[in-house]
Amino acid sequence: MLLDRFLPRIEFDSYEDFKKNYRVNVPDDFNFGFDIVDEWARQDENKKALVWCDDHDNEKIFTFKDISLLSNKAANYFKSIGIKKGDVVMLIMRRRWEYWVTAVALHKLGAVVIPATLQLTKKDIVYRANASVARAIVCVNDDFVIGQVEQALPESPTIHHHIVVGTKREGWDFFEEEIEKYPDVFPRPTGDEATTKDDVMLVYFTSGTTGNPKMVQHAFSYPLGHIVTAKYWQQVQEDKLHMSVTDSGWAKFGWGKIYGQWVCGAVVFAYDMDKFVPKNLLQKMQDYKLTTFCAPPTMYRFMLLEDVASYDLSSIQHWCTAGEPLNAEVNNKWYRLTGHNIYQGFGQSEGSVLLADFQWDPIKIGSTGKASPLYDIRLLDKEGNEVKQGEEGSICVWDVKNNPPTGLFTGYYLNKEMTDELLLGRYYDTCDMAWIDSEGYYWFVGRNDDVIKCSGYRIGPFEVESALVAHDAVVECAITGVPDPVRGQVVKATIVLKKGYEPSDELKKELQNHVKRTTAPYKYPRVIEFVDELPKTVGGKIKRALIRHTDEQAVKVRDAE
Repeated sequence: MLLDRFLPRIEFDSYEDFKKNYRVNVPDDFNFGFDIVDEWARQDENKKALVWCDDHDNEKIFTFKDISLLSNKAANYFKSIGIKKGDVVMLIMRRRWEYWVTAVALHKLGAVVIPATLQLTKKDIVYRANASVARAIVCVNDDFVIGQVEQALPESPTIHHHIVVGTKREGWDFFEEEIEKYPDVFPRPTGDEATTKDDVMLVYFTSGTTGNPKMVQHAFSYPLGHIVTAKYWQQVQEDKLHMSVTDSGWAKFGWGKIYGQWVCGAVVFAYDMDKFVPKNLLQKMQDYKLTTFCAPPTMYRFMLLEDVASYDLSSIQHWCTAGEPLNAEVNNKWYRLTGHNIYQGFGQSEGSVLLADFQWDPIKIGSTGKASPLYDIRLLDKEGNEVKQGEEGSICVWDVKNNPPTGLFTGYYLNKEMTDELLLGRYYDTCDMAWIDSEGYYWFVGRNDDVIKCSGYRIGPFEVESALVAHDAVVECAITGVPDPVRGQVVKATIVLKKGYEPSDELKKELQNHVKRTTAPYKYPRVIEFVDELPKTVGGKIKRALIRHTDEQAVKVRDAE
């Protein structure tokens, strides 16, 4: 067991004990590749690390020993092409097993890893490559991805090497073939080439809905911040299979598919699906007898459209979700089918889990749980004052300048001005709104800019969305504000209907009345639009800002006519 190397205490009697006494010790030279992967391999060469499969009957099982040796080969290969400590390498690899090998190799070298999604276009890749000064790019052999990268390369002068995984591609170095040319021993670097806990290890480009994404940087201490994420929220178990459904290109992969899970000795289950098909995912969950599982709320909603009861999911002892707030109706349906609640977690690319349902207290359906012991969470108003119990405030991490928490980002890469602005004050503002009840549970309201101001009322989208998805006709929806000359804004619902339901004025009226009965009548959507699908970020979050922008432009055009 490795946890006792980093945690003075592992077991706690209550949430209060956990919040007060949880500590993580971070060695000054901590490096995930050497201190976690190689150490597990040294302790037990047969200990499983990764079970990988895809939609084409391919399967691979890796021990920590396998990952250790393969990552050593890969580190030697990257070193041979000039990648060194501090150099940036972009990875567009979907859920290919090579991601784990590549990331660990680059961590050992001290390079900076930038995960990226396969949905990026040429423009996106050029921006990321130039903004980060990337030296190399590693991609899955996908026609769209390769095509976009090849178009981007002439405008990305710092990228000197492009490498492909999966199958060979003309004009590209083939990862599996290249690493076999190098030895499987890679001594831990020393001197100036050695890493410290404060060096930059990882950069996420945030999936913003407006403007250019920011480069969120994490230090080599970051993986140890995810012990809370994995052990105490996801409740992973050593040597048991854990699955988080996520692409390697966004931060939830770091949350659920590598760092905290491997620190805890869990086996990561990776299903490299071509696309999300609920029946296929349910079948894999049954066949591989997972023990713990995490997915965005959207996936739970779509799985509930299938015959979940026909699948044997009894091996799964713990379910959780993050990315968006989970509607109570979805949790209640899942509980009736599985006998388990879905534990919520909240956070950002900028940190590990900030708020979550933990094991000691009963969950409150609809809340986002309690604060992680790593963070001093406070709800603040616009002036930076703490709000009263029951009042809405912005979720903030207090005293980040003097006591930077393990797991919180260390700045915006190559942008000292923005880093100083957001991290050298008394607190870091997530710009997400919530309120706290008398028992310390947080209740999510929405992003600051998602809150609707209608006739003097402040309306959070989550409560209205929860009311709507409780109706049998609704799969999912987005609540936004539409400009109104009298009320300032009115509530709009953009709705995806279940099969068997057709858009109609009668259905609109029925849904409006349903919201009036379920929540405060003034919150009902005066405008309803039915769509086939909602716009979402690559991380699965609904792009409410895009819906708002489209509606605002339509209003301007209408008013000009």
